[in-house]
Amino acid sequence: MAQATKGPEDPATPYRVLARKYRPVDFTTLVGQEAMVRTLRNAIATGRIAHAFMLTGVRGVGKTTTARIIARALNCIGPDGTGGPTVDPCGVCDNCKAITEDRHVDVIEMDAASRTGIDDVRELIEGVRYRPVSARYKVYIIDEVHMLSEKAFNALLKTLEEPPPHVKFLFATTEIRKVPVTVLSRCQRFDLKRVPQETLVEHFSKIAQAEKVEISPEALTLLARAADGSVRDGLSMLDQAIAHGGGVVDAAQVRDMLGLADRSRVLELFEKVMRGDAPAVVAALGEMHDSGADPVVVLQDLLELTHWVTRLKVAPDAAASTADSERAQGLAMAGKLSMASLTRAWTLLLKGLQETLAAPSPLRAAEMALIRLCYVADLPSPADAIKVLQNGGGAPAATASGPVPRGNGGGGAAARLATQPVTAVAAQPAQAMPAPRNFTEVVALFETKREARLVHSLMHHVHEVRCEPGLIEFRPEPKAPADLAPRLSELLSQWTGRRWIASVSSAEGKPTLTQQKAAKADDLRSSAENNELVLAILKTFPGARLDSVRRKGEQTSMLSGLGDFAAEEPPPAEEYPADDDIPESEY
Repeated sequence: MAQATKGPEDPATPYRVLARKYRPVDFTTLVGQEAMVRTLRNAIATGRIAHAFMLTGVRGVGKTTTARIIARALNCIGPDGTGGPTVDPCGVCDNCKAITEDRHVDVIEMDAASRTGIDDVRELIEGVRYRPVSARYKVYIIDEVHMLSEKAFNALLKTLEEPPPHVKFLFATTEIRKVPVTVLSRCQRFDLKRVPQETLVEHFSKIAQAEKVEISPEALTLLARAADGSVRDGLSMLDQAIAHGGGVVDAAQVRDMLGLADRSRVLELFEKVMRGDAPAVVAALGEMHDSGADPVVVLQDLLELTHWVTRLKVAPDAAASTADSERAQGLAMAGKLSMASLTRAWTLLLKGLQETLAAPSPLRAAEMALIRLCYVADLPSPADAIKVLQNGGGAPAATASGPVPRGNGGGGAAARLATQPVTAVAAQPAQAMPAPRNFTEVVALFETKREARLVHSLMHHVHEVRCEPGLIEFRPEPKAPADLAPRLSELLSQWTGRRWIASVSSAEGKPTLTQQKAAKADDLRSSAENNELVLAILKTFPGARLDSVRRKGEQTSMLSGLGDFAAEEPPPAEEYPADDDIPESEY
């Protein structure tokens, strides 16, 4: 975003920061926005100029600068005073000079961050109806337009939809989602992209040459990376680096200024972390902190490095623009580390960064985050862990698990898992279970296997029609699962080692097991209530009642109280014990 042809300022004139000194004045000097420039050029050249433009993008990419260039392009009259709107403003006419120097009466700039109310917009609308004093168009540039209040936006809508032909609106915002859709629909929108790192490096290099400053390529790369696509941020940091270095800027000075860690040291730290060498990681992080590196920035660098290595793993060509030594190191790490390890590292580093930002001691929080990562970075996936155990302790393939950590005591998670004795937990051949003889035993088997949902359905929503080893016929109620029959067939065949057929019938069938259990409980309660001892107890304690009844020795389960009630043969007549056999505690 600059014009890198001027030399250093005369010592007698006030100093101007680089971001202002090299601000673009026409489309040819606008950096990194070629697509937008091409569209605007074509629009101006063909006379298809919108009445309102919405310029959006991150800070420092040139939104307000672009708005001023458009204002110049629309109002330029050429050196001889007879020109019309042009894609290449002359820069010498009165309009061009006045707009460049921010003193043109017909180009009104408004900061919506400080003037957010409806009264401010009413004042603007009042001025819209008056023709420009000296320019071709009256141009309103509203910066940070998303800060306007709801009432202010509503007041602006009608004017935006049908503005006078002599008025143009240019809006700039970093928060496009906060702008009402009704406003966006009335504007021609341009999204200014983050400037690529390579473009920033080239741009900063030209400015450094114009300022007669010696700066190393690595320092330029560090500044461009820290700028994160913002030309203005990058120029501000370049300004600071020049002042810091006294006219000579190298990578060490930039790292010291920005609190960055050496890239090679970050790579070494990442390797130690992924190797699980916790003592070395703690020592390395301490050294980096002592040399001025911010723990938060170190974690951010590790996150960026994790992303870069992951990209190299899925797309090796992504390293084409990096240095040869760094590219070779990155490709080697990408080959050794599994995708599971990298994605796990990304998640843990992201969580560690959030904790470090909120912690009272960032260094301690960063240490804890990296130690945690040391112990889990190379953990095998659940599938790999099962394979390790089933194979008698053999370690997973090197390409799947990555380097073996040497954490505290030697041997990382995968290595420890591989070397532990597994005789007690090794998979054993599945033993077939005895086939259930009736429906109650079928449900009991499902309860033993902890299939709670199926047990619930079988108890409450299934009417047994026929049940024998290998065959179940039943009538399901509407609330029963639609796939109940195939599930029963599959699981019973799997558990018993023989084929089972489960089929749905339209026959009435028996009551559900829950209904049977309730009927059984009613019978048992009736018998108990007629017991002489119970009657005596109830008479002795007025107001007492019989809460529940169960047989002696009966276990608590969903099938409790059924006994042999659901069997094919009816239960024997002597179902209940004699009164003398029932102790008081059973009632």
